[in-house]
Amino acid sequence: MSGRRLLLFIALAAFVAGVMFAGGAMLFKELAPPQPPLAGHTAGANAVVSGGDSVADIVDKVSPAVVKIDTRVTKTSGWDPFFNDPFFREFFGRPIPLQPREEHGMGSGFIFSPDGYILTNEHVIQGATDVTVTLAGSRKPLPAKVIGADHDLDLAVVKIDGHGLPTLKIGDSNRTRVGDLVIAIGNPYGLDHTVTTGVISAKGRPIVIEDRYYDNLLQTDASINPGNSGGPLLNMQGEVIGVNTAVNTQAQGIGFAIPTSTIRPVLDELIRTGKITHPWLGVQMQELTPEVAQYAGLPDTQGVLVIAVVPQSPAARAGIKPGDILLTLDGNKISGPQHLGNLVRSRKAGDKAKIVIRRDGRDITVQATLERRPSN
Repeated sequence: MSGRRLLLFIALAAFVAGVMFAGGAMLFKELAPPQPPLAGHTAGANAVVSGGDSVADIVDKVSPAVVKIDTRVTKTSGWDPFFNDPFFREFFGRPIPLQPREEHGMGSGFIFSPDGYILTNEHVIQGATDVTVTLAGSRKPLPAKVIGADHDLDLAVVKIDGHGLPTLKIGDSNRTRVGDLVIAIGNPYGLDHTVTTGVISAKGRPIVIEDRYYDNLLQTDASINPGNSGGPLLNMQGEVIGVNTAVNTQAQGIGFAIPTSTIRPVLDELIRTGKITHPWLGVQMQELTPEVAQYAGLPDTQGVLVIAVVPQSPAARAGIKPGDILLTLDGNKISGPQHLGNLVRSRKAGDKAKIVIRRDGRDITVQATLERRPSN
């Protein structure tokens, strides 16, 4: 075969092979079913949700109401550990107090009233001697006043001067379901208006962080980092369903938010009085074990075992004693210590609570008048 014929044969073979490959690829494309997005992921930031708005559309609408909060804390308490070395103490004759020092913190919040009321976490502004708020699109911090704060619920309201400000609507977290898409907006590490998305991973999560006990949190896999605290967790209608408050630093993709079902009942009181009144029973308790339940003649472990009663507390005045087993409160069966705590917190100071107790093998009923929990 001549060189010219060989080249022509190679070119023809390549053309036929290309047609066959393209045809096969088209055939495969037609036969292969469309691939759904990976579980737990949306089709990008502009994914259209049921309400017709994309995530980007929602963010555009709500971002003007999300703010950055900066705090300054002046600390002067304690003694300087360096100058309290025995050598220096002997030389100076007395301990040397610490010099005043400033610490700075940051967090997030959102405007819920057009005249400048902002909701955030209590731990964001805790101990602050100076609080400033920076609005979206502005570099000028505005002075803010702390209106009210509650340590236990980790909620705070601050206010800036203004009128006609953009606001966010506080929605109903009770209508939120596990698996619903959510959006978190905040200022993690000082990066203004960072947006993350995810789903509601669980509801009613109890966690303990330092000296705070949170008994009813929304869990989400939307990224929540330092600086996000106080920012809104939004549903796909752009409504606030929670206040971002904590992240599990030992795991990836686990963040928490205070649900609006906790916020709504106390928000007016927090604004009006600057604090939240927590009802109190005054017992120390533990889970009911099968052995104790059997000894008490109970069919199951429903209830709580009282291990101590605070003197002069509502429980003490009602005649509750250590060793009693609390079975029901106002007809509600008590499933455990956390449940009893929730039942008490759902009431107000001054309310009367009817409690059924198992004592010495028989049930008795007492009435306790709940009081405001002491600050200590």
